[in-house]
Amino acid sequence: MSRDASITLDWADGTYVFRLAWAQLAELQEKCDAGPFVILDRLGSGAWRVEDITNVIRLGLIGGKMEPVKALKLVRAYVESRPPMENLMFAQAILSVAVMGAPDEDGSKKNGSPKTESVSTASQTESSD
Repeated sequence: MSRDASITLDWADGTYVFRLAWAQLAELQEKCDAGPFVILDRLGSGAWRVEDITNVIRLGLIGGKMEPVKALKLVRAYVESRPPMENLMFAQAILSVAVMGAPDEDGSKKNGSPKTESVSTASQTESSD
């Protein structure tokens, strides 16, 4: 994963970059008649539609700088001609990175140092004088 919310995966017949930028997310929303988090929830809960899987992967390839015609050919060959479950995890990963970003973008770092919690080492059963 990278800071631009792209992800590189070994998929189908090679290694590909997938990225759902704003334009691809908007098209995904239109094609699937649902927002990105609704689609992500469907992919995770088992309530997905086959269009959820195909569109996430196709648009992810396009967002990763692949020509749309080549992306469509790959999706037809490696998604639409295969059982949906083979590509479900790929669609989940691509969409997760798109909507949540890379792990280091979560705001837990401030001024270059990781956020830490203070932890007490005193036992709850200890008494103090």
